[in-house]
Amino acid sequence: MPLKIRKNHSIDPPEPCALTECMAIIGGAWTTNVIWSLRAGPRRFSELRIDIPPISPKVLTARLRELESRGVIIRDVKDTSPPSVEYSLTTLGSELIPAIEGIVNVGHQLKQQRQS
Repeated sequence: MPLKIRKNHSIDPPEPCALTECMAIIGGAWTTNVIWSLRAGPRRFSELRIDIPPISPKVLTARLRELESRGVIIRDVKDTSPPSVEYSLTTLGSELIPAIEGIVNVGHQLKQQRQS
């Protein structure tokens, strides 16, 4: 006979931890690639498509909108003819770079280990 599932009677749910908050930002598909591509400076949409060839325009648009809404990137519409848009990292976005660099370094080690 299976055990009965008990209800949780706690009044206030616990605060999300810092790791959960960070992973909510960088955990999306292609998100780290977008941040990585913006680490050297502002990029236009077409340049990001070249930087990340497998990403579809639909997914790139979704990632850019999500990162902008979370305060990780800035969308800057240039007053040119035709108008152009550049994306760049905010201070918060720049603070994610060391974490992503650490992940890249571990990835290189795992790749090297697998080839041995």
